[in-house]
Amino acid sequence: MSQKQFSEKTGIPQSTISDWRKKKTNPTAEKIMVICKVLDVTPEWLLSGIEPQGKRGNPRKWFAIDAETDAGRLIVNYNSLDTGMQARLLGYAEALGALNQKGLQEQNGAQD
Repeated sequence: MSQKQFSEKTGIPQSTISDWRKKKTNPTAEKIMVICKVLDVTPEWLLSGIEPQGKRGNPRKWFAIDAETDAGRLIVNYNSLDTGMQARLLGYAEALGALNQKGLQEQNGAQD
């Protein structure tokens, strides 16, 4: 993809992209998210070239999430709650996760 095409797809001015290359600087976090969306890659891949695959990757210690996704909406709403409500929501999420794991284990046991 040419620099011009990249600029058109991302909405980032060509002069800004050119400056990144010439001055060997990095885009802001906001621009990184735009670039990831256009290229359909994760921030982890864009920044490191490494994407955990299946169960072989290392567990992630952090996530970069688009606020407009379901996960992003959950985080936005979680952050708007007081600490007591945040604790309740975490309790519900953990209980649902445990219930889901139990269901998966029962399904796998029935298949064996």
